[in-house]
Amino acid sequence: MTAISDCFQSLRDRGECALIPFITAGDPDLETTKAALRVLDKAGADIIELGVPYSDPLADGPVIQAAATRALQRGTKLEQVLDIVRSLKSEIKAPIVLFIYYNPILNRGIETFIQQLANAGVAGLVVPDLPLEEAESLLKPCAEYGIDLVLLVAPTSSQERLKAIASSSQGFIYLVSVTGVTGMRSGLEARVEDLLQQLRQVTDKPIGVGFGISEAQHAAQVRKWGADAVIVGSAVVKRLADKAPEAGIKEVAEFCQSLKSAIK
Repeated sequence: MTAISDCFQSLRDRGECALIPFITAGDPDLETTKAALRVLDKAGADIIELGVPYSDPLADGPVIQAAATRALQRGTKLEQVLDIVRSLKSEIKAPIVLFIYYNPILNRGIETFIQQLANAGVAGLVVPDLPLEEAESLLKPCAEYGIDLVLLVAPTSSQERLKAIASSSQGFIYLVSVTGVTGMRSGLEARVEDLLQQLRQVTDKPIGVGFGISEAQHAAQVRKWGADAVIVGSAVVKRLADKAPEAGIKEVAEFCQSLKSAIK
């Protein structure tokens, strides 16, 4: 795996936008997760966001909530997710960003958790329910172990808050395109373009846009608006959930290729 900063620099040098697909670990099973990571890496994913299933995923819409429920019912544990990352770290190029809620981190102990991520080869971390005011508790240990803590910017964030989040976020800034939870939507809100421009005024860090992007034309629009990365979750998770594993992986690969083609 390459570092997130190296990945974005390489893409900028080529004038390309990053594709960041999301999948839920353990859905439909861990072997499929492992196979999907390999396929996404080969099909054009520049960074991969890997969700750790959680019982109360407040930021997630129905598709990802259902995937997390199925994964938990199968007994998926964080240790198993990290084992997958560890087993693939010398095989795939795309950095893996772990998506996990704050409570499991606190229960395990912040220092222990971050060290385990580093040992497994995780490149970045997204904690959707971590407010800026609490971010320092993770920022310092993440920096010590070489893990990028990616912070989220909401559409309702003030200019002052945009600046503060942009200053603290590592790797890239995660711009949430809608007010609400993840999920597939028929269109994008035009204010995403304004938010991108506002962020550009306060930072030169890469900006990834997520929540609601479900089609190649959405990805192309976000790239046109100036995003450095397009993050696609529910539309990928649904393709894995709706078919038998082999067919689902094939469809995910084709979808990933179409997204990457749209943003090149």
